[in-house]
Amino acid sequence: MVAQMSDNPTPEQEKAMTEARARLAETPASVVVANHVVGLYELAAIHLGANPPRFDDARLAIDALAAIVDNLGSRLGADHATFKDALANIRLVYVKLTNPEQSE
Repeated sequence: MVAQMSDNPTPEQEKAMTEARARLAETPASVVVANHVVGLYELAAIHLGANPPRFDDARLAIDALAAIVDNLGSRLGADHATFKDALANIRLVYVKLTNPEQSE
C-alpha cells in the first residue's frame, strides 16, 4: 500500500512538501540513488531475517537492487564496487537460506 497525500492538503502540508522538494532538489542524484541502494539491501536483509524468512519479498528487493547496481554500473561512482559486493553477499545469503542442504 502506498501512502497518498490528501487531495486537499492543509497549508502546513503544502509548506512541508515544498520544503522537502527544495531539500531534495539540492541533493545530488547520486546520493539519493545510493540511499535507495542501501535501503533495498536492508529491505532484503530484513525479509531474509524474518521468522520465517519471506523469500519472495527478499527476492524482489534483491532484484531491484541488482537492477540499479548492474545497470548503472560506474555511474554510481566510487560506491559501485561496494554496492556490487553487497549485492553478491545478499545473493549468497538468499541462496544459502533457500538451499540449506547445499550449504553444508
